[in-house]
Amino acid sequence: MYKDIENKVVVITGASTGLGRAMSIRFGEEKAKVVINYFSDEKEAEGVKNEVEEAGGEAIIVQGDVTKEEDVMRLVQTAAAHFGTVDIFINNAGIENSVPSHELSLEDWEKVVQTNLTGAFLGSREVLKYFVEHQIKGNIINMSSVHEKIPWPTFVHYAASKGGVKMLTETLALEYAPRGIRVNSIGPGAINTPINAEKFADPVQRKDVESMIPLGYIGKPEEIAAVAVWLASSESSYVTGITLFADGGMTKYPSFQAGRG
Repeated sequence: MYKDIENKVVVITGASTGLGRAMSIRFGEEKAKVVINYFSDEKEAEGVKNEVEEAGGEAIIVQGDVTKEEDVMRLVQTAAAHFGTVDIFINNAGIENSVPSHELSLEDWEKVVQTNLTGAFLGSREVLKYFVEHQIKGNIINMSSVHEKIPWPTFVHYAASKGGVKMLTETLALEYAPRGIRVNSIGPGAINTPINAEKFADPVQRKDVESMIPLGYIGKPEEIAAVAVWLASSESSYVTGITLFADGGMTKYPSFQAGRG
């Protein structure tokens, strides 16, 4: 669908499952060269690599913790060494857990913020170094959330991290636009990924979530992957510094539907 993505080198963090897996496969369908970063599950990562190759792309897997500078540096260096360059970097790795804010430990706060926000900063910083050094008009895509906009009680660390991703994206977009480097975010809503599988398997909880979505259904990972390839393509060449919400309308105050309020 996007011929200009063919043979482009795309690095995706947290790519062994969920949204990362879906994006990896979709870039494979676009015949890109995909660098699949994973944290702990090498078997899952190998499976994604096989799916990318079956879809028509090329792929390698690279283990690494996005909160560690040396791992992120090695990720960019490995991608460039293996495929010859880096064109697109997707900061996708993220975690969440529910804890009442007054009971939230500093350890839990730091774990979520370091993965979701510091990880996105380190990935962006290292690939920006590469783009600047090699004069590449590259593309960074950060995985944010509807919760950069919608408060989420008992997930204060997650919401705060995604609010940070919003300003990280906007600031880097403004700073590096003169170099032709684009930086955008994707803000998924409720998506049927493994992290949500148990919740959405419960008919009561699923119906409750669907009531918050104007389009009325839980999104698929492939729908987020479709947004990612568009943002990575020349079709979005005049787009930088935005969060593109792919949320079925969740950020549009669905409780006010039908004129309520």
